[in-house]
Amino acid sequence: MEQYSILGRIGEGAHGIVFQAKHIETGETVALKKVALRKLEDGIPNQAVREIKALQEIEDNQHVVKLKDFFPHGTGFVLVFDFMLSDLSEVIRNSLQPLTPAQVKGYMMMLLKGVAFLHQNSIMHRDLKPANLLITSSGHLKVADFGLARLFSDQRERLYSHQVATRWYRAPELLYGARKYDEGVDLWAVGCIFGELLNSSPLFPGENDIEQLCCVLRVLGTPTRESWPVRTTPHHSAEHTESRTRTRTSAFSPLLQEMVELPDYNKITFKENPAIPLEEIVPDTCPQAVDLLCRFLVYPSRRRCSATQALIHPFFFSSPLPAHHSELPIPQRGGRPPRPHLQAPPTDFSVDLPLQNSVVDPTELRPHAS
Repeated sequence: MEQYSILGRIGEGAHGIVFQAKHIETGETVALKKVALRKLEDGIPNQAVREIKALQEIEDNQHVVKLKDFFPHGTGFVLVFDFMLSDLSEVIRNSLQPLTPAQVKGYMMMLLKGVAFLHQNSIMHRDLKPANLLITSSGHLKVADFGLARLFSDQRERLYSHQVATRWYRAPELLYGARKYDEGVDLWAVGCIFGELLNSSPLFPGENDIEQLCCVLRVLGTPTRESWPVRTTPHHSAEHTESRTRTRTSAFSPLLQEMVELPDYNKITFKENPAIPLEEIVPDTCPQAVDLLCRFLVYPSRRRCSATQALIHPFFFSSPLPAHHSELPIPQRGGRPPRPHLQAPPTDFSVDLPLQNSVVDPTELRPHAS
């Protein structure tokens, strides 16, 4: 730590406090994530190991934060990242007016590129939310905070914890206690973030897990065997082949737990409720945006649109086109102070007054002359 000078505290991430610091020799501003070990005999927390392992697996990508360095410090260790000026939650919260369609497209395109890169490298983030999408001084969006990330394989037989993802962005299968799931949990979160960009407010702001399920079911309707079908044996018919081009269905997807198999499905019942059209949830939104949102917010994980597929959706190719990163708002952390209102010039010097009423009488200056 001797090579860094702490400038201030930025916030708290998964299992660590983040500080803004300056490298003493180079003058470079960085973000330091300090992870403390409560007990030395406990060793390094699994979440911290996952974050380091996931970040080491990631090659340079302009839409994913890069781990610059890490080193032991005291009874813990420190992760060193590039310093980011803000995050997407600050953008949404501090915008003086709703984001324009072009700006929403710009942010979504960068988010999808980052998520596509992670999934292509077999990394589930498992905690995508606006606060974990950092914004650089040039307007680029980068996926960050890999404390809950896991490497996955196509075999999908592994059991995972369902206590992942921030509640508002947690997929339905996680709310029902699923232990077998895939990168579809990230895609559900992407849909929630998309809706939040469109509405300037969270889509499903539940106060607890039960209320969170209620929020989802109120919009998507009570799940049925049609909306959340029981698994079937895969076959390689022409219809199945065509289906695979539209969704993420693979030969391994039947191993994922379906609705009736979820651990907590029978622990709580909800009265039957029809779905609300998403056009009513995100009003004043173009049909292409609603269509893309519908492709993320579906019950079966394997039916959710992949990030790669979403990038070629007509939403991004219709007018207006996605905004360039230099055209996107970049608020300071904690909110940018409002600009002071410009005061009108004194009436004595108004350009609208007659000249003789605006000039200074020379006789009044004589007492001040040397």
